[in-house]
Amino acid sequence: MKTVIKVAVPVLALLAGAAAPATAAAGPDRPELQQAAQAYVDAGFSGIQVRVHDERGDWTGSAGVSKLGQRAKPSTNGRFWTGSVVKPFTATLVLQLVAEGKVALDAPVADYLPDLGLDGRITVRMLLQHTSGLFNYTGDFGPGGAWEPGIIANGDAWVAERLRSYQPEELVRLALSKPLRFEPGTDQKYANTNYTVALLLIEKVTGHSYAAELKRRILRPLGMTATVAPGDRTQLPGPHAHGYYRIKDKVTDISRQNLSLLAGAGDLISTTQDLQTFISALNGGRLLPANLLAEMREPNPKMGYGLGLFVQDLGPGCGTVYQHNGSPPHGYGTLMYSSPDGTRTLTASVTWVDDATRGPAKDFQKLTDTLVKQVFC
Repeated sequence: MKTVIKVAVPVLALLAGAAAPATAAAGPDRPELQQAAQAYVDAGFSGIQVRVHDERGDWTGSAGVSKLGQRAKPSTNGRFWTGSVVKPFTATLVLQLVAEGKVALDAPVADYLPDLGLDGRITVRMLLQHTSGLFNYTGDFGPGGAWEPGIIANGDAWVAERLRSYQPEELVRLALSKPLRFEPGTDQKYANTNYTVALLLIEKVTGHSYAAELKRRILRPLGMTATVAPGDRTQLPGPHAHGYYRIKDKVTDISRQNLSLLAGAGDLISTTQDLQTFISALNGGRLLPANLLAEMREPNPKMGYGLGLFVQDLGPGCGTVYQHNGSPPHGYGTLMYSSPDGTRTLTASVTWVDDATRGPAKDFQKLTDTLVKQVFC
């Protein structure tokens, strides 16, 4: 029986400064959605673009500005850094290999990647479910509760390092130099390392790059022409909103950043249209056999996280959604939600002025809850 867990929407970072408001015209007959989008800007976000698909068709809207100091609003289909929204893509690629008999979900990952020196108890399923116990290479808490730093992945120091390039093996070996956070399979803790190891697994089993397999298996079949695994690319192509970071009185445009520091775990460029296409196709059964889609959507009770998806109960009158949100180190945040059958979706991107304290985060949860319930309730 499917287990549905009530989980909070993962909190993204908020801005630490206001932007001049400018608002797109509301979509036909959906002023409530435009109002929910405008609420982000009223709370201090610099910009937001939103896309909704439901029984009434498609609605798109935006609010705020694309770039500080200018009046142009964000494009309703501009590109953006998605952050962890890539994790369901990575999980889908692995599960497709399972469907083809090339990978076994409960086999040790070390069977496929013997040179890494992984603990033999860690299975493929544990990677996708965040139950491996691997140290999070972007930093993690030790057994005694003390913070152990990893790579420079946030804060003031990241601004100077944001174009630095990393190799997936480099990230994984850093993680493996640290003790396991818990015995494999005994707990659940979100760690980017799991999905970078999954990337290496995909590349080893297929003999092709992650980007090539993503394009061949998901992007091309679904016609997702605006989506790419960027590798070392640091520039967002085409129309895009700008993210910012503030150190004291200096505000830096951080639209250029290198997400190789989150290989397979947070490195994707996309649009609200392409994310809508993906999450609808996934939950509509177009990417995985029914049994493996069911596995993907079966949550571990600790976090309400299955194999690359959060399972969220929105409460009476609203039902269950499958979702994964994301944020790269700073400046951008992404929402991606779907009904169980994929016919109702919400995708969005927000931008803001970030800083070391991540800004006044008190309003983000309320804003996102309001937008999500406008769509799914």
